[in-house]
Amino acid sequence: MKPAARSANEMRVVEATFVAGAVDATSFPTPTHFEVAFAGRSNVGKSSLLNSMMDRRSLARTSRTPGCTRQLNIFEVRCADGLALRFVDLPGYGWARRSKDERQQWQKMIEGYLLTRASLRAVVLLVDVRRGVEEDERQLIEFLRVPRPVSEAKPLSVVLAATKIDKLSASTRKPALEQVRRAAAAPVVGFSAVTGVGRAELWERIRQVVL
Repeated sequence: MKPAARSANEMRVVEATFVAGAVDATSFPTPTHFEVAFAGRSNVGKSSLLNSMMDRRSLARTSRTPGCTRQLNIFEVRCADGLALRFVDLPGYGWARRSKDERQQWQKMIEGYLLTRASLRAVVLLVDVRRGVEEDERQLIEFLRVPRPVSEAKPLSVVLAATKIDKLSASTRKPALEQVRRAAAAPVVGFSAVTGVGRAELWERIRQVVL
C-alpha cells in the first residue's frame, strides 16, 4: 500500500545544527544517521542551497571567495515528522588558489569518504544551470557510479540540483533543465535559493533515498 503523502508541516525542518568540520577520516563523527553529501564547483551556490534546505539563514557559511570551504562540514537536520539525517558539505572543486599538494590531499580524503562511508546514501551534485554539465561534473558522476568497496555500503544515488534557475527566463528553464538531465543521465531539480523554487522537490528526492 502506498504511504500517505506528508504535509508541508510534517516535512518542515525543526532543528538544524553544525556537528563537525572533518579534515581527515579520524575527524568524522560516528555514523549514527544516514548522510547526504552536497558537491559542486566553487561559487555554484552550495552554501545558499544548504541554508535554504535547512531553513536557516547562515548556518552554512557563504563567501565570495571561491573554495572557501576547506573541510567536510557536517550538519544534523531533524524534521517535524521525526526524520533525522546529516547533510555533508563537501569542499568546492575547481579552485585555483590552492597548492597541488593541498588539492591532492583533499581529493584523497573526499574520495575516501564517498567510497567507504557506509552511512552515505546519496550525493546531490550542484550544477549552475547556465553552465550545464561540464567535464568535472561528468567525471564525478562516473566516479559515484562505481561500486563501493565496503560490503555494507549501498550504491549511491545521484541527484542533480541545477542552481540559479531564477537567472533564466520562464521560457528557457525547461529546455535548460532537460539539457542538464540528458548530459548527466540523472534526475535533475531546478533550484533557486532566492525564490525557494525546487526546495520541496529536492527534499522529496532526498527522502526517497534515505527512507
